[in-house]
Amino acid sequence: MNRDLIPTEFKALRIHPIRERTPGQVVGVEARLESVPFDELAEEEVVIRGRYSTINYKDALAATGAGKILRRLPLIGGIDVAGTVARSNDARFRVGDEVVVTGCGLGETHHGGYAEFVGVPGDWVVPLPASTSSRWAMSLGTAGFTAALAIHRLEHNGLRPGTGPVAVTGATGGVGSLAIDMLAGRGYEVVAITGKREADVYLKSLGASAVWHRDEMEMGQRPLESALWAAAIDNLGGDMLAWLTRSMKFWGGIASVGLTRSAELHTTVMPFILRGVNLLGINSMATPRPLRLSIWERLAAELRPRHLDKIVTREVSLEDLTAVFAEYVGNRVRGRVLVDLDVPGMPRG
Repeated sequence: MNRDLIPTEFKALRIHPIRERTPGQVVGVEARLESVPFDELAEEEVVIRGRYSTINYKDALAATGAGKILRRLPLIGGIDVAGTVARSNDARFRVGDEVVVTGCGLGETHHGGYAEFVGVPGDWVVPLPASTSSRWAMSLGTAGFTAALAIHRLEHNGLRPGTGPVAVTGATGGVGSLAIDMLAGRGYEVVAITGKREADVYLKSLGASAVWHRDEMEMGQRPLESALWAAAIDNLGGDMLAWLTRSMKFWGGIASVGLTRSAELHTTVMPFILRGVNLLGINSMATPRPLRLSIWERLAAELRPRHLDKIVTREVSLEDLTAVFAEYVGNRVRGRVLVDLDVPGMPRG
């Protein structure tokens, strides 16, 4: 970006603490769109002109205070961003390079992606794969990266097409929708598990061979239930994750991705010592850089989703964000929502 086009300030959605007057204890948070001095990015190794971001469940929890996500306040929200390099003190990146950042502490411990300009350490920055774009990258974002990382871990554990069905819970969410699309594209038999009865047509259009409704499932209470699944990607936790451990085939793997129902897990050691079940934790935020680069290359190649036009349901602006967060917390969102970071009157460089 031409130095003359770098502004003195930029727009960002910053999350502020709400405090009681006495004794000043934080009792909530408030997200506000405001102007931020560009000098706040002076010490950053790489400054990105944000083109797109996206909304993850974690973003909504952070911005509404519904979950304890933020490690400092005030903080610019958004755990994802894609755009072009506007300034770089890192020899690996030059002005104009198209890049993406997901996780790594963005929007949790470090000012995040809901901003026209985002400053980050160079090690967090990933060059966009060839034949992709900022919009494509944020159609995936942390959700797509997490789904791909889960598939990578399951395949490393021995999962192959033809070994049996793969269950995906929380199927209509970002991770679930993208996981179904990727798995089906790889030739896996995918069973979508959802609490939304109206979603059958949508889930089958992504590649699910069958859709199970949670309210019709008999999970049982035995230490081991009928062996159904070669693998699973679980977004829910709680009783669903416990049931998955009890209903896996021999040597099956479960990628534990989320806790939208519960952070608790009540099970026994029986699935692990009698069927060799593997419970794989998926932490997309702390993925080592070499693996992070590899996953993004896979996302642009053999794991590339085929139905982003169905999964991305809408595009919003920075000004719209606070209203959409409430929909996420209320579990009223299907698929992915893109955030256009281009504010009228701002130079693109």
